[in-house]
Amino acid sequence: MKLVVLGGTRFLGRHFVDAALARGHAVTLFTRGRNANPWGDRVVALTGDRDPRVGAGLAALAGASWDAVVDTSGYVPRVVGASADVLASRVARYLFVSSVSVYADTSRPGLDERAPVAALDDSATEEILKHYGGLKAACEAAVTERFGERATHVRPGLIVGPFDSTDRFGYWVARFVHPRLLGERADHVVVPAPPGQPMQVIDARDLAAWMLDLIERDIGGTFNAVSPAGQWTLGDLVGTLVAAAPSPPAPVWVDDATLLAHGVEPWVGLPLWLPASEPDSAGFMAIDTRKAMSTGLLTRPLAATVADTAAWLAQRDNADAWIHVLTAAKEREILAAR
Repeated sequence: MKLVVLGGTRFLGRHFVDAALARGHAVTLFTRGRNANPWGDRVVALTGDRDPRVGAGLAALAGASWDAVVDTSGYVPRVVGASADVLASRVARYLFVSSVSVYADTSRPGLDERAPVAALDDSATEEILKHYGGLKAACEAAVTERFGERATHVRPGLIVGPFDSTDRFGYWVARFVHPRLLGERADHVVVPAPPGQPMQVIDARDLAAWMLDLIERDIGGTFNAVSPAGQWTLGDLVGTLVAAAPSPPAPVWVDDATLLAHGVEPWVGLPLWLPASEPDSAGFMAIDTRKAMSTGLLTRPLAATVADTAAWLAQRDNADAWIHVLTAAKEREILAAR
Protein backbone atom coordinates (compact mmCIF):
# COMPACT_ATOMS: atom_id res chain seq x y z
CA MET A 1 0.00 0.00 0.00
CA LYS A 2 0.95 3.65 -0.38
CA LEU A 3 0.70 5.41 2.98
CA VAL A 4 1.25 9.01 4.03
CA VAL A 5 1.93 9.88 7.66
CA LEU A 6 1.33 13.36 9.04
CA GLY A 7 4.14 13.48 11.57
CA GLY A 8 5.91 10.19 12.09
CA THR A 9 9.45 10.85 13.27
CA ARG A 10 9.06 10.98 17.03
CA PHE A 11 7.05 8.34 18.93
CA LEU A 12 3.88 6.54 17.80
CA GLY A 13 4.37 7.66 14.21
CA ARG A 14 7.93 6.38 14.27
CA HIS A 15 6.78 2.92 15.35
CA PHE A 16 4.03 3.00 12.73
CA VAL A 17 6.52 3.75 9.96
CA ASP A 18 8.77 0.95 11.20
CA ALA A 19 5.84 -1.49 11.06
CA ALA A 20 4.71 -0.29 7.62
CA LEU A 21 8.18 -0.61 6.11
CA ALA A 22 8.63 -4.04 7.66
CA ARG A 23 5.46 -5.17 5.87
CA GLY A 24 6.63 -3.80 2.54
CA HIS A 25 4.44 -0.71 2.27
CA ALA A 26 5.54 2.53 0.60
CA VAL A 27 5.64 5.38 3.12
CA THR A 28 5.58 9.14 2.63
CA LEU A 29 6.25 11.45 5.59
CA PHE A 30 4.86 14.96 5.85
CA THR A 31 6.67 16.90 8.58
CA ARG A 32 8.10 20.31 9.38
CA GLY A 33 11.59 18.86 8.96
CA ARG A 34 12.62 19.62 12.53
CA ASN A 35 13.45 16.03 13.50
CA ALA A 36 15.84 13.71 11.72
CA ASN A 37 14.44 11.18 9.27
CA PRO A 38 15.57 7.80 10.73
CA TRP A 39 14.84 5.89 7.51
CA GLY A 40 16.72 7.91 4.89
CA ASP A 41 15.69 7.14 1.33
CA ARG A 42 13.48 4.24 2.43
CA VAL A 43 10.70 6.83 2.75
CA VAL A 44 9.62 9.85 0.74
CA ALA A 45 10.07 12.90 2.97
CA LEU A 46 7.87 15.94 2.29
CA THR A 47 8.29 19.19 4.19
CA GLY A 48 5.61 21.71 5.04
CA ASP A 49 3.28 22.70 7.85
CA ARG A 50 -0.04 21.29 9.03
CA ASP A 51 -1.23 24.87 9.50
CA PRO A 52 -2.06 26.30 6.06
CA ARG A 53 -1.33 29.78 7.43
CA VAL A 54 2.33 28.93 8.00
CA GLY A 55 4.83 29.05 5.15
CA ALA A 56 3.96 26.77 2.24
CA GLY A 57 1.44 24.96 4.43
CA LEU A 58 0.15 21.74 2.87
CA ALA A 59 1.33 22.44 -0.68
CA ALA A 60 3.74 19.49 -0.69
CA LEU A 61 0.80 17.09 -0.46
CA ALA A 62 -0.65 18.26 -3.77
CA GLY A 63 -0.17 16.17 -6.88
CA ALA A 64 0.05 12.72 -5.28
CA SER A 65 -2.36 10.08 -3.97
CA TRP A 66 -2.22 7.36 -1.34
CA ASP A 67 -4.26 4.44 -0.07
CA ALA A 68 -4.43 5.88 3.45
CA VAL A 69 -3.27 8.73 5.62
CA VAL A 70 -2.30 8.31 9.27
CA ASP A 71 -2.63 11.48 11.34
CA THR A 72 -0.52 11.28 14.49
CA SER A 73 -0.14 15.03 14.97
CA GLY A 74 -3.62 16.56 14.84
CA TYR A 75 -4.74 18.68 17.80
CA VAL A 76 -6.64 21.66 16.38
CA PRO A 77 -9.79 21.13 14.26
CA ARG A 78 -9.02 24.02 11.91
CA VAL A 79 -5.66 22.46 11.08
CA VAL A 80 -6.96 18.90 10.88
CA GLY A 81 -9.82 20.09 8.69
CA ALA A 82 -7.34 21.69 6.33
CA SER A 83 -5.42 18.43 6.00
CA ALA A 84 -8.62 16.50 5.44
CA ASP A 85 -9.72 18.97 2.76
CA VAL A 86 -6.46 18.55 0.84
CA LEU A 87 -6.47 14.76 1.15
CA ALA A 88 -10.18 13.97 0.75
CA SER A 89 -9.78 13.24 -2.97
CA ARG A 90 -6.24 11.87 -2.67
CA VAL A 91 -6.55 9.09 -0.08
CA ALA A 92 -9.03 6.27 0.41
CA ARG A 93 -8.97 6.20 4.22
CA TYR A 94 -8.08 8.69 6.95
CA LEU A 95 -6.92 7.21 10.27
CA PHE A 96 -6.93 9.86 12.98
CA VAL A 97 -5.16 9.28 16.29
CA SER A 98 -7.43 10.80 18.91
CA SER A 99 -7.53 10.11 22.68
CA VAL A 100 -9.74 8.67 25.42
CA SER A 101 -9.62 12.23 26.77
CA VAL A 102 -12.44 13.06 24.33
CA TYR A 103 -15.06 11.70 26.72
CA ALA A 104 -17.19 14.29 28.45
CA ASP A 105 -17.52 12.28 31.68
CA THR A 106 -14.84 9.87 32.89
CA SER A 107 -16.27 9.53 36.38
CA ARG A 108 -17.46 5.96 35.82
CA PRO A 109 -15.60 2.87 34.62
CA GLY A 110 -16.52 0.98 31.50
CA LEU A 111 -16.88 3.82 29.00
CA ASP A 112 -17.20 2.53 25.47
CA GLU A 113 -17.09 4.32 22.12
CA ARG A 114 -20.78 5.32 22.36
CA ALA A 115 -20.22 7.58 25.39
CA PRO A 116 -20.76 11.33 24.83
CA VAL A 117 -17.67 13.35 23.95
CA ALA A 118 -16.68 16.78 25.22
CA ALA A 119 -17.99 19.87 23.46
CA LEU A 120 -16.06 23.13 23.19
CA ASP A 121 -17.68 26.23 24.65
CA ASP A 122 -15.66 28.25 22.17
CA SER A 123 -15.41 26.46 18.83
CA ALA A 124 -12.61 28.80 17.75
CA THR A 125 -10.29 28.04 20.68
CA GLU A 126 -6.90 26.56 19.95
CA GLU A 127 -5.66 26.28 23.56
CA ILE A 128 -4.54 22.67 23.36
CA LEU A 129 -3.49 22.07 26.97
CA LYS A 130 -6.62 23.67 28.40
CA HIS A 131 -9.13 22.04 26.04
CA TYR A 132 -7.28 18.93 24.90
CA GLY A 133 -10.23 16.51 25.02
CA GLY A 134 -12.72 18.85 23.42
CA LEU A 135 -10.30 19.77 20.65
CA LYS A 136 -9.57 16.12 19.88
CA ALA A 137 -13.30 15.43 19.69
CA ALA A 138 -13.72 18.37 17.31
CA CYS A 139 -10.82 17.04 15.21
CA GLU A 140 -12.61 13.70 14.92
CA ALA A 141 -15.72 15.52 13.74
CA ALA A 142 -13.70 17.45 11.15
CA VAL A 143 -12.34 14.21 9.68
CA THR A 144 -15.73 12.50 9.69
CA GLU A 145 -17.31 15.50 7.97
CA ARG A 146 -14.90 15.12 5.03
CA PHE A 147 -14.45 11.34 4.94
CA GLY A 148 -17.62 9.81 6.37
CA GLU A 149 -17.31 6.02 6.44
CA ARG A 150 -13.75 6.34 5.15
CA ALA A 151 -12.71 7.70 8.58
CA THR A 152 -11.11 5.61 11.31
CA HIS A 153 -10.73 7.14 14.77
CA VAL A 154 -8.33 5.55 17.25
CA ARG A 155 -8.63 6.69 20.86
CA PRO A 156 -5.55 5.57 22.82
CA GLY A 157 -5.07 5.84 26.52
CA LEU A 158 -1.57 6.40 27.86
CA ILE A 159 0.88 5.40 25.11
CA VAL A 160 4.18 4.03 26.46
CA GLY A 161 7.43 2.46 25.32
CA PRO A 162 10.69 3.48 23.65
CA PHE A 163 10.89 7.01 22.21
CA ASP A 164 8.23 8.37 24.59
CA SER A 165 9.50 11.84 25.47
CA THR A 166 6.74 12.65 27.98
CA ASP A 167 8.56 10.86 30.84
CA ARG A 168 5.27 9.66 32.32
CA PHE A 169 5.78 5.91 32.11
CA GLY A 170 9.51 6.48 31.68
CA TYR A 171 9.73 8.13 35.10
CA TRP A 172 8.75 4.91 36.82
CA VAL A 173 11.09 2.80 34.72
CA ALA A 174 13.98 5.17 35.44
CA ARG A 175 13.15 5.48 39.14
CA PHE A 176 13.35 1.73 39.71
CA VAL A 177 15.69 0.42 37.01
CA HIS A 178 17.99 3.42 36.36
CA PRO A 179 17.64 5.72 39.40
CA ARG A 180 20.99 7.36 38.58
CA LEU A 181 19.26 9.05 35.64
CA LEU A 182 17.22 11.00 38.20
CA GLY A 183 20.20 12.14 40.25
CA GLU A 184 20.91 11.28 43.87
CA ARG A 185 17.80 9.43 44.94
CA ALA A 186 16.83 7.69 48.17
CA ASP A 187 16.83 3.90 48.31
CA HIS A 188 13.08 4.01 48.88
CA VAL A 189 10.53 5.09 46.26
CA VAL A 190 7.32 7.03 46.91
CA VAL A 191 4.47 5.19 45.18
CA PRO A 192 0.83 6.32 45.33
CA ALA A 193 -1.38 3.90 47.28
CA PRO A 194 -3.26 1.63 46.92
CA PRO A 195 -1.48 -1.07 44.91
CA GLY A 196 -4.80 -2.32 43.55
CA GLN A 197 -5.71 0.84 41.65
CA PRO A 198 -6.33 0.14 37.95
CA MET A 199 -3.77 1.04 35.32
CA GLN A 200 -4.26 1.08 31.56
CA VAL A 201 -1.44 1.70 29.07
CA ILE A 202 -0.68 0.69 25.50
CA ASP A 203 2.77 -0.01 24.10
CA ALA A 204 3.25 2.24 21.07
CA ARG A 205 4.47 -0.73 19.01
CA ASP A 206 1.30 -2.72 19.71
CA LEU A 207 -0.82 0.31 18.88
CA ALA A 208 1.09 0.99 15.66
CA ALA A 209 0.88 -2.62 14.45
CA TRP A 210 -2.87 -2.73 15.09
CA MET A 211 -3.44 0.61 13.36
CA LEU A 212 -1.69 -0.81 10.32
CA ASP A 213 -3.93 -3.88 10.54
CA LEU A 214 -7.02 -1.62 10.43
CA ILE A 215 -5.71 0.13 7.32
CA GLU A 216 -4.78 -3.10 5.55
CA ARG A 217 -8.26 -4.48 6.27
CA ASP A 218 -9.94 -1.15 5.41
CA ILE A 219 -11.76 -1.00 8.75
CA GLY A 220 -13.56 2.22 9.67
CA GLY A 221 -15.20 3.37 12.89
CA THR A 222 -14.09 4.50 16.33
CA PHE A 223 -12.03 2.43 18.75
CA ASN A 224 -10.75 2.83 22.30
CA ALA A 225 -7.16 1.61 22.15
CA VAL A 226 -5.51 0.72 25.44
CA SER A 227 -4.93 -2.39 27.54
CA PRO A 228 -8.08 -4.22 28.66
CA ALA A 229 -9.75 -2.84 31.78
CA GLY A 230 -8.62 -4.83 34.79
CA GLN A 231 -5.61 -6.41 33.08
CA TRP A 232 -3.07 -4.48 35.17
CA THR A 233 -2.90 -2.53 38.41
CA LEU A 234 -0.29 -0.09 39.67
CA GLY A 235 0.88 -2.90 41.93
CA ASP A 236 1.50 -5.04 38.85
CA LEU A 237 3.65 -2.29 37.38
CA VAL A 238 5.65 -1.84 40.57
CA GLY A 239 6.19 -5.59 40.87
CA THR A 240 7.39 -5.72 37.26
CA LEU A 241 9.76 -2.80 37.86
CA VAL A 242 11.21 -4.38 40.99
CA ALA A 243 11.80 -7.61 39.10
CA ALA A 244 13.51 -5.72 36.25
CA ALA A 245 15.90 -3.72 38.45
CA PRO A 246 19.35 -5.12 39.28
CA SER A 247 19.25 -3.49 42.73
CA PRO A 248 15.69 -2.29 43.15
CA PRO A 249 14.83 0.47 45.61
CA ALA A 250 12.03 -0.39 48.01
CA PRO A 251 8.54 0.93 47.18
CA VAL A 252 6.78 2.90 49.92
CA TRP A 253 3.05 3.17 49.32
CA VAL A 254 1.84 6.65 50.30
CA ASP A 255 -1.80 7.68 50.62
CA ASP A 256 -3.45 10.47 48.61
CA ALA A 257 -3.81 12.81 51.57
CA THR A 258 -0.08 12.77 52.32
CA LEU A 259 0.87 13.34 48.70
CA LEU A 260 -1.58 16.23 48.31
CA ALA A 261 -0.44 17.76 51.60
CA HIS A 262 3.09 17.87 50.22
CA GLY A 263 1.96 19.59 47.04
CA VAL A 264 2.48 16.71 44.64
CA GLU A 265 0.64 17.35 41.37
CA PRO A 266 -1.44 14.36 40.25
CA TRP A 267 -0.44 12.73 36.93
CA VAL A 268 2.48 15.17 36.56
CA GLY A 269 4.53 15.07 39.77
CA LEU A 270 3.75 11.39 40.12
CA PRO A 271 2.76 10.04 36.70
CA LEU A 272 -0.18 7.58 36.57
CA TRP A 273 -1.50 8.88 39.91
CA LEU A 274 -5.16 9.97 39.93
CA PRO A 275 -6.34 10.62 43.51
CA ALA A 276 -9.59 9.10 44.70
CA SER A 277 -10.55 12.64 45.71
CA GLU A 278 -10.94 13.44 42.00
CA PRO A 279 -14.11 11.46 41.19
CA ASP A 280 -14.21 12.85 37.65
CA SER A 281 -11.24 10.60 36.82
CA ALA A 282 -12.54 7.38 38.36
CA GLY A 283 -13.10 5.76 34.97
CA PHE A 284 -10.04 7.09 33.18
CA MET A 285 -8.05 3.92 33.81
CA ALA A 286 -11.01 1.58 33.27
CA ILE A 287 -11.99 2.23 29.64
CA ASP A 288 -13.86 -0.47 27.69
CA THR A 289 -11.61 -1.73 24.87
CA ARG A 290 -13.54 -4.81 23.78
CA LYS A 291 -14.32 -3.36 20.36
CA ALA A 292 -10.62 -2.87 19.55
CA MET A 293 -9.74 -6.26 20.97
CA SER A 294 -12.34 -7.87 18.72
CA THR A 295 -10.46 -6.50 15.70
CA GLY A 296 -7.11 -7.84 16.87
CA LEU A 297 -5.52 -5.30 19.22
CA LEU A 298 -2.98 -7.17 21.35
CA THR A 299 -0.91 -6.09 24.34
CA ARG A 300 2.57 -7.45 24.95
CA PRO A 301 3.67 -8.42 28.49
CA LEU A 302 4.31 -5.45 30.75
CA ALA A 303 7.80 -6.80 31.45
CA ALA A 304 8.70 -6.48 27.76
CA THR A 305 7.64 -2.83 27.64
CA VAL A 306 9.57 -2.11 30.84
CA ALA A 307 12.73 -3.82 29.58
CA ASP A 308 12.69 -2.07 26.21
CA THR A 309 11.92 1.30 27.75
CA ALA A 310 14.76 0.84 30.24
CA ALA A 311 17.19 0.01 27.42
CA TRP A 312 16.13 3.11 25.48
CA LEU A 313 16.36 5.39 28.52
CA ALA A 314 19.88 4.16 29.23
CA GLN A 315 21.15 5.34 25.84
CA ARG A 316 19.12 8.51 25.17
CA ASP A 317 20.19 12.03 26.13
CA ASN A 318 18.45 12.68 29.47
CA ALA A 319 19.80 16.21 29.94
CA ASP A 320 16.41 17.89 29.61
CA ALA A 321 14.32 15.07 31.07
CA TRP A 322 12.40 14.76 34.34
CA ILE A 323 11.52 18.47 34.49
CA HIS A 324 8.07 18.14 36.04
CA VAL A 325 8.27 14.91 38.04
CA LEU A 326 8.76 14.56 41.78
CA THR A 327 12.15 15.98 42.78
CA ALA A 328 14.63 14.09 44.91
CA ALA A 329 14.23 16.65 47.70
CA LYS A 330 10.43 16.40 47.68
CA GLU A 331 10.57 12.61 47.64
CA ARG A 332 12.89 12.58 50.66
CA GLU A 333 10.56 15.01 52.43
CA ILE A 334 7.57 12.71 51.88
CA LEU A 335 9.51 9.63 52.90
CA ALA A 336 10.60 11.35 56.13
CA ALA A 337 7.01 12.33 56.91
CA ARG A 338 5.77 8.87 56.04
